[in-house]
Amino acid sequence: MDTKKTAKERWEEARSKTPERDAEFSTMSGVPIKPLYTPEDLEDFDYDEKLGYPGQYPYTRGVYPNMYRGRLWTVRQFAGFGTARETNRRFKYLIEHGQGGLSVAFDMPTLMGLDSDSPLSPGEVGTEGVAIDSLEDVEKLFEGIDMGAISTSMTINAPAHVLLAMYVVAAQKQGVPPEKLAGTNQNDILKEYIAQKEWIFPPEPSMQVFKDMLVYATEHMPRWNTVSISGYHIREAGSTAAQELAFTLSDGFAYVEAGIEAGLDVDDFAPRLSFFFNSHIDFFEEIAKFRAARRIWATVMREKYGAKDEKSLLMRFHTQTAGVSLTAQEPYNNIARTAFEALAAVLGGTQSLHTNSFDEALALPSEQAVRIAVRTQQIAALETGVANTIDPLAGSYFVEALTDELERQAYEYFRQIDELGGVVEAIEDGFQMREIAEASARYQREMESGRRHIVNVNIYEPKDESDVELHRASLEAEREQVGNLKALKERRDNEQVERCLEAIKKACREGENVMYPTIEAVRAYATVGEICKAMQEVYGSYRETPWL
Repeated sequence: MDTKKTAKERWEEARSKTPERDAEFSTMSGVPIKPLYTPEDLEDFDYDEKLGYPGQYPYTRGVYPNMYRGRLWTVRQFAGFGTARETNRRFKYLIEHGQGGLSVAFDMPTLMGLDSDSPLSPGEVGTEGVAIDSLEDVEKLFEGIDMGAISTSMTINAPAHVLLAMYVVAAQKQGVPPEKLAGTNQNDILKEYIAQKEWIFPPEPSMQVFKDMLVYATEHMPRWNTVSISGYHIREAGSTAAQELAFTLSDGFAYVEAGIEAGLDVDDFAPRLSFFFNSHIDFFEEIAKFRAARRIWATVMREKYGAKDEKSLLMRFHTQTAGVSLTAQEPYNNIARTAFEALAAVLGGTQSLHTNSFDEALALPSEQAVRIAVRTQQIAALETGVANTIDPLAGSYFVEALTDELERQAYEYFRQIDELGGVVEAIEDGFQMREIAEASARYQREMESGRRHIVNVNIYEPKDESDVELHRASLEAEREQVGNLKALKERRDNEQVERCLEAIKKACREGENVMYPTIEAVRAYATVGEICKAMQEVYGSYRETPWL
């Protein structure tokens, strides 16, 4: 051995004599990965500044001092299909198998503010979520479930205020007041314009409705998260991890500014802002993304927005494993993909988790697939040992360097969005959409060229079709839903409904808080479609400006 050489020099010499395999050594998002990370990659690393301790600023290591040693993450499986009664049965099944919180998936008409009897609804009613037209459906959805004892997340955006009103009134009918309700509305309308494309009104009035909900919940629902700022759909649209991080947080900062503009003190509402992230298949990049997200949020909330309440600095988030990573080919392999993604979310410090079912690339999940998805989380929590210590990857040269790099990229995107005038202006310019499209196209090219592999898709392609028993949506559910809606409209007080709809229009025209007349309209059994149509008469509709 040449003792004059350093250990690093000897390693480099030995490595130069060993050929590397022909592979793409970068993250899924394109961040180059070095063969080895050492203290040299963290030369200016300050423990207190970059890490600190769990439950302490800047919260890189987690939002609670004891993390999973105190309480495990919430198992929250996304569920909804067919009619409210069908989904009610699935909810009870999930609760019986250990789920700690409910998460409601709505069908496309509901997401778009349409009723099941709309000319645009046939073929979509109850097919990818539960059909909700009126308060009557929400009452059926939670029949036999104590709404004061369960936390409910509702994945609804453009008509989120209508569904929140229905949830409030349904709970009141159970004897549960608004202040005792716990849960979350997704209510992230900005990401709709960026990625999911399910909007009803133009951006400005949509932000006004957001403010109305935020003010109402701040005053009446102390346990309710009015918005779940969602990177999930941004990632599903093809973004990189850094884009998901940057665009999600910039949306969050826009909501903070909206709350301040509505006259609220930042510390009165920021503690009830929550986040929703994607956990994709690139294991270490996802962990680094979650850690960077907490650090950025805490820093900006304190230094830019002047938040003083510690709870305003905490980024609490729900995670869902990546739907786009699931393959229709050999779907049972998706169980392994989901397990790795779930583990990344846990090592990244998530507060709740949805694990996708293995058959979701083919159909709505079957009960068997949902059970396996729940068991995947339970095995991670109780058998793997990953919940025994807090942030076990902290101090890893690689993880810390990657966390810093994603943080750097996020701040660069913040700068560009600020130069365009803010989030809404950037959306209208098409900035976020262009960035995502370019990232998605790059990844697709890498796939097609074989530079990146997806097992069963462009390598180890299956020779036989897998025999998987699928859950099929029933056409009878649509007929039943439309029939129930017709019967409701015949027996309710339609004159009262019309008065309520006029009150909603007045609130929209005069800038009053639209939540209060919406609650009264819901109580009179006005439908989602009727309420959204009334508002659209005042606010107008929105067509995205082509940017290609």
